[in-house]
Amino acid sequence: MGRRDAAALRAEPATVLHPPPLGFTCQPMRIIRDYQYVEEQDRGACVAIGNFDGVHLGHQAVIDLAREAADQVGAPLGVLTFEPHPRQYFAPEAPPFRLMGREARASRLAKLGVDRLYELNFNAALASLTPRDFVERVIARGLGLRHVVVGQDFHFGKGRAGSATGLAAMGAELGFGVTLAPLLETGGGVISSTAIREALSEGRPREAAAKLGHWHRIEGPVIGGEQRGRELGYPTANMSIDGLHPPKHGVYAVLVDVQDGPHKGSYHGAASLGVRPMFGQNRANLETFLFDFTGDLYGATLSVALVEFLRPEEKFDSLEALIAQMEDDCARARRILAET
Repeated sequence: MGRRDAAALRAEPATVLHPPPLGFTCQPMRIIRDYQYVEEQDRGACVAIGNFDGVHLGHQAVIDLAREAADQVGAPLGVLTFEPHPRQYFAPEAPPFRLMGREARASRLAKLGVDRLYELNFNAALASLTPRDFVERVIARGLGLRHVVVGQDFHFGKGRAGSATGLAAMGAELGFGVTLAPLLETGGGVISSTAIREALSEGRPREAAAKLGHWHRIEGPVIGGEQRGRELGYPTANMSIDGLHPPKHGVYAVLVDVQDGPHKGSYHGAASLGVRPMFGQNRANLETFLFDFTGDLYGATLSVALVEFLRPEEKFDSLEALIAQMEDDCARARRILAET
């Protein structure tokens, strides 16, 4: 990467887990986390601004408008977002609401061909900036952006006092372009992260996927468990859902991508999401059984797509009844995934 100065340390290229779509750059996406230390190659982008939780179809429409602006002037395509999510920063004790963590969001944006991810550290200093200060210090001077795209309902700055139309006026004054993207609607109404959370909470992952433009996925490393599944003949890969919005507890048909290690590849499976009432657990996690798989997945990173909700979690009278139900769940999941 060249000289390891302060700017370079804040702008290391992110690892792209999958190749970008045809027609997009093959260069790895670069992640910049401090607007005050920016290399020259990371300035002058055309960016979409927002939180991009879920990277749903509405977000993708905003990114596509930024892509059009970038193509017109030959600039990098960027996304400007914040970590932690401002809602998480202001209400850290509130129930988890995020559809994806920062790594999953970065991976999804890289797949969309984003060249620069400006993932700014949302802290007290950034939260205290007035709308004018944010535009001058971050957008104009710090990142030197050429064009920004925001949704028509975009608000920013201290107390969310800044508006999309106000941003457009300041852009005209300070020399960068602004596009206001209309809200994207489908037959089910405006596409939003809130609507997607609601669909997942009610056990409707296909409806969530229709708004996302992709399956809702839970991503993360496989962690150690109590190996009860192995004892029952259904060894599972256990994953934490801490910090994420919890979909409806129960059993799902799932598509699984093992993203690294000797078993890297795509698989079908069934997963149980919940607190395992049969065994008196109270901390929710995701346990996934991969069909026709043998091997050790501890430490590997999995991406588990929720395809269809099969049934709520329940407590059985015996282990035999539980095993019989698991057999039925897997048979049903196989049929569903074969048709998906």
